[in-house]
Amino acid sequence: MTISFRQRAWRLFVTYGFWIFTTIVTLLPIWWMFVVSMRSRVELFGRPNLSLSRFFVENYTNVLTDSTFQRYMTNSVVVSTSNALLVMVLALLATYALSRYKLTGRDNIFFWLITNRMAPPAAFLLPLYIMFTRTFRLGDWTLYDTQIGLILLYCVFNLPFAIWLLKGVIDGIPIELDDAAMIDGAGLWGVLRHVIVPLAAPGLAVTGILSWVFAWNEYLFAANLTSVQARTITTGLAEFVTVTGTNWGELAAMSMLTLIPSAIIVILAQRYIVMGLTFGAVKE
Repeated sequence: MTISFRQRAWRLFVTYGFWIFTTIVTLLPIWWMFVVSMRSRVELFGRPNLSLSRFFVENYTNVLTDSTFQRYMTNSVVVSTSNALLVMVLALLATYALSRYKLTGRDNIFFWLITNRMAPPAAFLLPLYIMFTRTFRLGDWTLYDTQIGLILLYCVFNLPFAIWLLKGVIDGIPIELDDAAMIDGAGLWGVLRHVIVPLAAPGLAVTGILSWVFAWNEYLFAANLTSVQARTITTGLAEFVTVTGTNWGELAAMSMLTLIPSAIIVILAQRYIVMGLTFGAVKE
């Protein structure tokens, strides 16, 4: 059955029209936030419009020169990066063991791991608060309001997702390569270093990127399990909402600055994300 020129043109029109509409709907809130960040307080209470008449950078300078913002940004970078590295290492070791060794109840272990992501995060908030303030207490030191506390906490929630993401990647690497490396004299760590890590690099990359983004964007735990020293950039956004009003300009400016690092990482690593998500999906 041949397709006429009119039918092909209509299909192209519908396809491109759908993607153009989706792009506009996706980018419109970001553009609106950028426009708000470029307006003074007087302009913000004027007639709303999506046009950008001038660049009012005072909102950005106020945020960037604030020592509190700098501390929040540093905490977010340290917590997100450390969490991503820790999750990558632990997920690789756990997935390799569950994939290569015939452990009793292996399938049940995989299902149990993913159940940690089924409950809403708020359900864990009270027991985590008690653990952070009382259970893990050494003298005056607790996990509350510490970077190490957030790193370990985010690892608990990101690790099950990372293991399930790497499962298809490790399963897609033939076990014969492990055997060949061991015959050549490589031990377990040699197999991991010279065989598994190079072949699973795309999957490891997407695992680290998504773990980093999840930790960077998390708000609930950071807002309730930190107070001053370990607060992250997402919790700082709420400080612009006060009882006397909301500073919309600086709030939008800080939101844009919060969005930029994760957007840059995702754009630069987009190729690895696609490779990692499709690696091992098709087997011969």
